[in-house]
Amino acid sequence: MARFTFKLPDIGEGIAEAEIVAWHVAVGQRIEEDAPLADMMTDKATVEMESPVAGTVVELAGKPGDAIAIGAMLAVIEVEGEVEEAPAPAATKAAEPAPAPQPAQAPQPVAAPEPAKAEPAPVPVPATPAKPVLASPAVRARAKALGVDLAQVKAEGAHVRHADLDAFLRYGSAQGYRPAGDAARADEAVAVIGLRRRIAENMAAAKRAIPHFSYVEEIEVTALEALRAQLNEGRGGRPKLTLLPFLITAICRAVPEFPMINARYDDDANVVTRHGAVHMGIATQTPGGLMVPVIRDAQGLNIWQLAAEITRLSAAARDGTARREELSGSTLTITSLGPLGGVATTPVINRPEVAIIGPNRIIERPVFVPGSDAVRRAKLMNLSISCDHRVVDGWDAASFVQALRRLIEAPALILAP
Repeated sequence: MARFTFKLPDIGEGIAEAEIVAWHVAVGQRIEEDAPLADMMTDKATVEMESPVAGTVVELAGKPGDAIAIGAMLAVIEVEGEVEEAPAPAATKAAEPAPAPQPAQAPQPVAAPEPAKAEPAPVPVPATPAKPVLASPAVRARAKALGVDLAQVKAEGAHVRHADLDAFLRYGSAQGYRPAGDAARADEAVAVIGLRRRIAENMAAAKRAIPHFSYVEEIEVTALEALRAQLNEGRGGRPKLTLLPFLITAICRAVPEFPMINARYDDDANVVTRHGAVHMGIATQTPGGLMVPVIRDAQGLNIWQLAAEITRLSAAARDGTARREELSGSTLTITSLGPLGGVATTPVINRPEVAIIGPNRIIERPVFVPGSDAVRRAKLMNLSISCDHRVVDGWDAASFVQALRRLIEAPALILAP
């Protein structure tokens, strides 16, 4: 038998270390060649490491959450035959001497119990049957839900009624009575590791380094929603259109006039790069946390192509199949909570970008027709933008959103060549 040291290989250009997300084996277990050994994370991408040999696992590098340097030992596997290299033998801890046996204690004499005095046999007292409590099924159900014993409730009449129960609750509250409720759940300690730790680090760094400001504008989307419904009716085998492809197209049309929005700020070099292409980040909620897959060259795609890419990238992010290059390199990010969109949002910038755009929930309400007292139904949506005030002035952010508003409220301009 020999021992094989599996060192963490280079899993990406410029990567110095990776974090252990999960082990697929434990010490003492047998693992087959090419079987999953561990999940390692770097730059929001999780890589499954496979064992290059078959054997028994005798040592693992650490626990989930630990960072392992590229080239460092990840696992030691005992294999049959010879291997090219083996790790240095682990230091053996000297055995501690067993504690000296203690002398047996002599048994202590036990005083004999005094004979019990005869007691007269008790005379049984017949039990008084409890008086039945009369109450309707509704009152009984309410009392049960409140944890109240109806036998304690004083009834004004022959039956316990809701008014009697209310009076008991009022009196009981003054005397310290509290209705029975659900038991408190036990505290749970959750380790902040893997994707959740990367999210925490990135968000904290963004708020520390970037002076955020937000701007919100109300936009009417009545015409856009009508157009979207018409296109979806005749889409055939194409993906269903959400609002996002239209918003991304509008953003790509407005960006050339506001190049400071589609930019990245290098803090170390103190250089802002204004990008010609729009690599749109799509903030996506996954079971593990927030991820940002990227649509490359979004300015060159039509709404159907954008819809297909949004569907593909979101699914890949959620099921963990997104490639590393699909999760990095965005120049501008859009974040949407869909039906949970809320009235307004103040999203955190996806550093090193300098802006992030957040559409909110569409609501329908009456609005006045301009120039008259007539009222009509309209679909309205608030659009939020957060910007890096070191790079983007408030006037620029407001002007950019107003340009988006003109395009969104006249959707033919979005689709015009």
